[in-house]
Amino acid sequence: MKENKKLTIAISSRALFNLEDAHKVYTEQGVAAYCKYQIEHEDELLEPGVAFSLVKKLLALNNKTDNEKVEVILLSKNSADTGLRIFNSIEKHKLPIYRAAFSSGKSAYRYIEPFNADLFLSAEPADVREALNKGYAAAAIVPSAGRNNDDGQLRIAFDGDAVIFSDEAEKIYRDGGLAAFDASERAAANEPLPGGPFKEFLALLHQLQVIYPEAESPIRTALITSRGAPAHERVIRTLRAWHIRIDEAIFLGGKAKGEFLKAFGADIFFDDQTGHCESAAEHVPAAHVVHGVANQQQEKR
Repeated sequence: MKENKKLTIAISSRALFNLEDAHKVYTEQGVAAYCKYQIEHEDELLEPGVAFSLVKKLLALNNKTDNEKVEVILLSKNSADTGLRIFNSIEKHKLPIYRAAFSSGKSAYRYIEPFNADLFLSAEPADVREALNKGYAAAAIVPSAGRNNDDGQLRIAFDGDAVIFSDEAEKIYRDGGLAAFDASERAAANEPLPGGPFKEFLALLHQLQVIYPEAESPIRTALITSRGAPAHERVIRTLRAWHIRIDEAIFLGGKAKGEFLKAFGADIFFDDQTGHCESAAEHVPAAHVVHGVANQQQEKR
């Protein structure tokens, strides 16, 4: 990770705005009807989508420092013509988003690398999977009934295994059960876990956090994991070895995560398991990290 690198987020139009009516036209009536619909409605303001509040708070971090620390880029499968509605809504919502790629139906994840993006958020799991396979932090937005916290502080929550950390411990759990997992983690307590797809993104958030006194930071992070004792120690020692601060760590020992995420007030929660994401989405915005052994097994079914 480069010191003082600008945090760059690439986001799809369906993650940023509520485009479900237009998407329904596309899936039921085809491309031509979709294009006609978007042009006919291009002056109508789009309502916020699942990741809207997250984006707004990320961009607001630039108001707190002398130099721009965060950039958001739109990656959209719209054409430039149908994408005019998206840019009109960006302007009306007063979001400082100036760069975009419109790919006319083709996958837009190809532009993550040239834009040097650190995180890709999309409503398309297939695009997210491709981005993750190429080594980028990426997640698929889950339809959410949860409300964002509105106190101004940006709060981001992560699962551990297959998200911040690799899925090596998760593989042991799935192959040998909880007893094998606990024994393995106890034996390896002093060995840092390998990093997962969101390690660098977390490190960049930490780089932003340390600009401010801890009590005044506009960013707060949380690890909310199904791990419990004795598997907690290796996690703590790993973050210590990485020199990354995480503000809250909640070891649930298998309890459901939703109520804890609500109490934390997450603007978004990243997890690799669909069940956890769907449960979380009842309380807060959630995104599925389509990565690791849990998703490999699901794809084989």
